[in-house]
Amino acid sequence: MTQVEVWNADETLLHRVSVRHAVRMIWRGVATPVEVHATERFGPYQVPVVVRLVRYVEQKWLYSRTRATYSREGVLLRDRGQCAYCGRFTATTMDHVLPRSRGGATSWANAVAACEPCNARKGDRTPDEARMPLRWDPYVPTRVQLHFARATMPTPSPTSTDRKESDP
Repeated sequence: MTQVEVWNADETLLHRVSVRHAVRMIWRGVATPVEVHATERFGPYQVPVVVRLVRYVEQKWLYSRTRATYSREGVLLRDRGQCAYCGRFTATTMDHVLPRSRGGATSWANAVAACEPCNARKGDRTPDEARMPLRWDPYVPTRVQLHFARATMPTPSPTSTDRKESDP
């Protein structure tokens, strides 16, 4: 199923939820539909694309300058899907700058986004040994940087290549 955008009462993007969760929010009166699919239905409700909360939710955590929790998804968001080695916006993997087998830490300062060919080419070597210099130095992002990176990253849409060959 597709994801439904959840807007705050002031129409800022909060997050995305499943269609089922969004319909429950509408049923409980917590949210109202802003945009719906014209033909698709989920029970008696039209399938929402965007819902807006009835009451404003204050996001104190968002404006704190605290460090973000390290994660693979966070590294890809921080680098905005751009490979740190070749610069293409095709990064789908995370690479340890100093390989873990050589004592490299799993941390923000030792991880960058990389495309699969560059990650395989670098392998278990340092960027200098592989002659693949980094285009930027890794850094520790704040929560707000990751939040806005998530809000501005395009969401992947299903394509015809995702279908099975047996589908009509």
